[in-house]
Amino acid sequence: MSEREQGRDRADRRPKAVRPRAGRQTRRRQDKRFGSRMQKKLAVLYVMILLAFAGLSIQLIRIAGDKEDEYTRQILSQRQYDSVTIPFRRGDIVDANGTQLAVSENVYNLILDIKVIREKERLEKKDYMEPTLRALGQFFDLDMDAVRSYVASHEKTAYYVLAKRLSYEAISEFQAAMNEEGSMIRGVWFEKEYKRYYPLGTLACDVIGFTSTDNVGAYGLEAYYNDELNGTTGREFGYLNDDSTLERTVKPAEDGYTIHSTLDANIQGIVEKYLKEFNDAHKDEARIGNGAENLGCIIMEVNTGEILAMASYPVYDLNDTRNTDALIGSVMVDGEGNKTKQYVTPESIAEMDDAMLYMNLNYLWKNFCISDTYEPGSTSKPFTTAMGLETGALDGSEMYQCDGFLMSGGYRIKCHNTWGDGDVSVEDAIAWSCNVALMKEAQTIGIDRFAQFQRAFNFGLKTNIDLEGEARTASLILDADHMTPTDLFTYSFGQGFNVTMIEMIAGYCSLINGGYYYEPHMVDRITNANGATVENIEPRILRQTISESTSERIREYCEAVVMRENDSRITGRTARPAGYAIGGKTGTAQTIDRDTKQRSKTEHVVSFIGHAPADNPQIAIYVVVDRANAEKQDNARFATGIVRDVLTEVLPYLNIYMTEELSPEEVKELEERQLAITNQYTQTPEDEALDEMEGQVPQPTQTPTTGRPAWMDFPIDPATGHRVDPATGNHYDADTGDAIGGDWVPLE
Repeated sequence: MSEREQGRDRADRRPKAVRPRAGRQTRRRQDKRFGSRMQKKLAVLYVMILLAFAGLSIQLIRIAGDKEDEYTRQILSQRQYDSVTIPFRRGDIVDANGTQLAVSENVYNLILDIKVIREKERLEKKDYMEPTLRALGQFFDLDMDAVRSYVASHEKTAYYVLAKRLSYEAISEFQAAMNEEGSMIRGVWFEKEYKRYYPLGTLACDVIGFTSTDNVGAYGLEAYYNDELNGTTGREFGYLNDDSTLERTVKPAEDGYTIHSTLDANIQGIVEKYLKEFNDAHKDEARIGNGAENLGCIIMEVNTGEILAMASYPVYDLNDTRNTDALIGSVMVDGEGNKTKQYVTPESIAEMDDAMLYMNLNYLWKNFCISDTYEPGSTSKPFTTAMGLETGALDGSEMYQCDGFLMSGGYRIKCHNTWGDGDVSVEDAIAWSCNVALMKEAQTIGIDRFAQFQRAFNFGLKTNIDLEGEARTASLILDADHMTPTDLFTYSFGQGFNVTMIEMIAGYCSLINGGYYYEPHMVDRITNANGATVENIEPRILRQTISESTSERIREYCEAVVMRENDSRITGRTARPAGYAIGGKTGTAQTIDRDTKQRSKTEHVVSFIGHAPADNPQIAIYVVVDRANAEKQDNARFATGIVRDVLTEVLPYLNIYMTEELSPEEVKELEERQLAITNQYTQTPEDEALDEMEGQVPQPTQTPTTGRPAWMDFPIDPATGHRVDPATGNHYDADTGDAIGGDWVPLE
């Protein structure tokens, strides 16, 4: 290869670095030119933005200076209405006649907006705070020193609650002063809400229950129907439209439903009156304390399961549930809620801490008729006999020999008659309350069938009554797999297992109404705020426990307990009200001593369960006296006496006619009772008004508290068929109450 060719070849293989270097320089020059242009543009844009912000700032300053007061007022106005809660009204609870038992009343919280007052003072150059505070001190019972101190240290506070739950009457005068022309009161407004109120105070307290401040029901109907009674909260929204005008949007509250109970306030009042009379008669008799640890009474419609009255003693004021005066005389419970052998005194209340006090109040608030359990005693004997008749183990013709006891499992199980009742028929066994005869009946029935029928009568199961707090008794009664022959014997006369009052009366109604077990209930209708019916609650038959023929036999046997003549051994004679034939069964059961955990020989639960009229039952009544305050507690007359007093008033009220002739002693008794009732509910006219009444046709008095005409409670004269006012001797039509002028005959 020539030198020239070699030179070209070396030149071709030489790295070509010159061109890349020239390209980078070109790009640098191009980037430099692009950056220069962008810098100029960004500078212009920056200046324009600064000028725009400067213009906006000048405009905002001008607006703030010219229209500051206007916008401030609008903002303050909007703040008051921006989002206001509208409370719902909790529904009423009424009795069967429409009498209000629980209502919700308007109340008002007194609110002071300190911030808005200071803003108005600044805007309007006037002193509003001092006149406002003076007016508050004049019209309301406030600690004004504390209020002034708070105002001075909380200038920015817009929601200062001065007083809660004021009535309309309490705020009306202040509102009038605030709305007067030239008033200097500012920044005060009233927050509306509702307060639960119970017009009848203590009446039916255990049934109704009460509510907390946040509309949550506690106990009774208030708790069970809490969702139905509560409504839905509404809302009021405020906003400024395009014209800076305040607009409002309201979502109204939905009020709660009204609960129509089956309770009759008049019957409830009668029951509670006689429970209190018993308590007053025996208070502090054998020990310091109430007339009994617990008293309970239920009246139930036999053919519907509706409760007409349910009451216990002691009672408490539904409008003042934490008043400790209601505790005095009651059995004391310990920190775990267990009953002790001590009784509450003012001194013991003073020594209680908050937890102990609450436990005792909680026991007071419970409904004894559904929450406490006890051994039913001999009131369960008709159930045992009904089991035997229904299964065919008995035909009713059996005779038993009672020698005063029966041996079982090494135990000597006694009859109430230590010497024995001798020959005892099936009817006698109930009328005389013979334990030995009932044990022999149960032996014939057998454990399996006995346990099966106990479940059929709902023993050991909840009745599902529509009240909060019903006790479960499943663990307090043995099933067939765990029941021994000795258990069977004691179960036959009502000891060894526990029940509640509502369990017993619901089962008893099925015994005497043809065998139909109705689910007991306290409410028959629910309506909305407009009065339209939302739900009807019809009587519900759950099962048939026994046949009509067995039920008829049981009615006869229970009638013999009260009405059998010329028999000193029947146990229920003292339950019979004047003029009526009734049926029923007494009961006496030993209790378990709280210290020894053994059967007490001195403490007893006595009771009476019955129905009226005897041959055509309309109502059932059950009274329980738990550990009467007496030297000897095992006296069924404690319960039968209450039954007699209650039925003497309730049966005429229900227009259930007398079935028996009145003896002279009974006529006198009724006259005295009616006179007492008349004096209780009427006032004697003033002397100067007597002349105005001359020549007028006498009209029967009317009970002012309930509106029930008193003539409906007057006894019927068998000779004329008229109702007669024992106080005046005036006669009235038995159905209409119209005065029968001119031919009434004074009672002799």
